[in-house]
Amino acid sequence: MSTGGPLLDVRNLVQEFEVRAQGGVRSGVVKAVSDISFTLDKGETLGLVGETGSGKSTLARAILQAPRPKAGEVLFEGVDLVELKGRELLRARRHMQMVFQDPFGSLDPKWSVARIVEEPLIAFRTGARAERRRHVEEVLDRVGLDPGRYGDRRPRALSGGQAQRVAIARALALDPALIIYDEAVSSLDVLIRAQVLNLLERLRSELSLTYLFIAHDLALVKQVSDRVAVMYLGKLVEIGPADSLYREPLHPYTVALLAAIPNPDPTAPRAAVTKTIRGEPPSPIDPPSGCRFRTRCPRAQDVCAAVEPPLRRLADRHYAACHFPVAVDAPAPEASAQEVARAQSGVVAPAGGSTPHQLGN
Repeated sequence: MSTGGPLLDVRNLVQEFEVRAQGGVRSGVVKAVSDISFTLDKGETLGLVGETGSGKSTLARAILQAPRPKAGEVLFEGVDLVELKGRELLRARRHMQMVFQDPFGSLDPKWSVARIVEEPLIAFRTGARAERRRHVEEVLDRVGLDPGRYGDRRPRALSGGQAQRVAIARALALDPALIIYDEAVSSLDVLIRAQVLNLLERLRSELSLTYLFIAHDLALVKQVSDRVAVMYLGKLVEIGPADSLYREPLHPYTVALLAAIPNPDPTAPRAAVTKTIRGEPPSPIDPPSGCRFRTRCPRAQDVCAAVEPPLRRLADRHYAACHFPVAVDAPAPEASAQEVARAQSGVVAPAGGSTPHQLGN
């Protein structure tokens, strides 16, 4: 399957869900993921951040085709997963695994640790029983769990960190190329979180793994990511190298997220008012016209309601979807009279430009 290109190439992905009122009458459509594009190279970690409800987990599940997206392409090693069905999709999924936020919710409480880790090997009919057992012991040892000590335990006999190591071991059992971590360390205390993050970095280096690391904590994402993508209300608003994005964010939403990171230094100055945002995100059933962030943005102007800003390259490998990006002198487009009238009437305006799908290195 390998093509020499990016391991994962997501193009114009859309995921929507119908909302039905009592009686089964359709009352709206949740626009959970709207026209998202990015690439992920082999061996890279892409951090995906945003507020709760921004669509991060929905995007991850759409990539895995669980459920399938409404539109777009998901190319994994050059093969479009959206077009695959049955056994072909099952074979492709073998190379992609997911680790969830709550390990106890994803582990069968009646099974032993060894049986949980062996489950994917059985499902894919990999090797004889003795061979599977040896592989399970190797994987448990790799994640820091003594198979002789923990193999026969049930999840209820594990700590949160140990249970998450079991979930990671299960994800590693089939030797995947891509692992998606969906808030996988957010429920752990600080010390255990640091240990698990160190484990993930070691595994990535030793096994040449590729990660999509989802979290809402930007300080955490900075520790593990090569690049960072920021989502807001189903849209990708900024993506770029981690060092560049944290040093000089371009989108006002990213600036606000960074300003919200707690600073343990009591003498440090508080974030300026212009860096903060107020209010709740709008409903994904009825998102604002133009820029979806404009209703909370301190830099918003009339054009933001009339023209949707496309992701555009504003620095080296650094993209942002903003008419008035921070720290960049980039001209904003002029809104036509028709676009202004559309925005004033409440009709969502079309995108102001196409989104480049090749947002890699």
